Amino acid sequence: MLPLTRTWVVALILSLMLAASMAVSLSLGSFPTSPAAVARALFYPAASDITFIVWELRLPRIVLAVLVGAALAVAGAILQGIVRNPLASPDVIGITSGAAMAAVVFLALFSASVNILWLPLAAMAGALLAAVLVFSLAWKKGVTPARLVLVGIGLSAAMGAVTTLLIVISDDAAAMHAYVWLTGSIYAAQWQDVLGMLPSLALCLPLCFILARHMDALALGDGVAQGLGVNIARSRLMLVASSVALAGSAVAFAGGLSFVGLIAPHIATRLVGRGFARQVPIAALVGGLIVLYADLLGRVAFLPKDLPAGIFVSGIGAPFFVYLLHKSRS
Repeated sequence: MLPLTRTWVVALILSLMLAASMAVSLSLGSFPTSPAAVARALFYPAASDITFIVWELRLPRIVLAVLVGAALAVAGAILQGIVRNPLASPDVIGITSGAAMAAVVFLALFSASVNILWLPLAAMAGALLAAVLVFSLAWKKGVTPARLVLVGIGLSAAMGAVTTLLIVISDDAAAMHAYVWLTGSIYAAQWQDVLGMLPSLALCLPLCFILARHMDALALGDGVAQGLGVNIARSRLMLVASSVALAGSAVAFAGGLSFVGLIAPHIATRLVGRGFARQVPIAALVGGLIVLYADLLGRVAFLPKDLPAGIFVSGIGAPFFVYLLHKSRS
């Protein structure tokens, strides 16, 4: 089977799995409903008594979970290709830490006087600031993958320390909100959150396909890429900017969901092989499935409690990270 045909088949199977999982998720929750009742609420909302539950409580949360997972997965695929390190993810170069620090600053210092709707914007600004700092400090006649990772790890540790300090000195309500947000949760998602996620995906996903050839060249090394006529600095900057936009918006609307950007690209590579243009759609679908199932477990596994999705993602991601680390040392 040709690689392209294999990619289409895998994409179709994953798309069907995602659609079926979303349909099942609509029927589950603290108020279980039958698939027939859900279908009636979806297509004939005026004739259903669970329209509010389906359209305003469950559906935006499910859609946001899929979009967040896709954004984190593609952001991770970009970083792993640029850094040429299978352990790379938005967490490594400090994007997630920057967004988290900015969000906790907002919650600790401004939540009482500024509308909470500004929280996603604060988180995205923090992700952008972290990326600018990492690139500025790592720049020396260009940016090498090794310097990018080292600077990212250092800044991530520094921003994590600031985040912890702010949580310790803030009041109990702000600290609790910050802890839940840092764990990663899609609780109480609204349609405005979904609309907030769409621009970054609509802009960055097409750009990833346009730059796919450049990414494949960069994965072979800077010398080879330059020999193939790739503008290394410009391509790397555009790709990292896309990764920042995707990861920043995901963290802004879903909190600190870790490991999705690490796991999904590896699964995509196992399914369709290497080649950035093939990996992007598969990683996006896998990331959507991961976050959707994690959020579903958080909603139904420990009723009446509603646990953050980040707990379950980390439960899978941490052992996977240890496995990759052990494999890279072998």
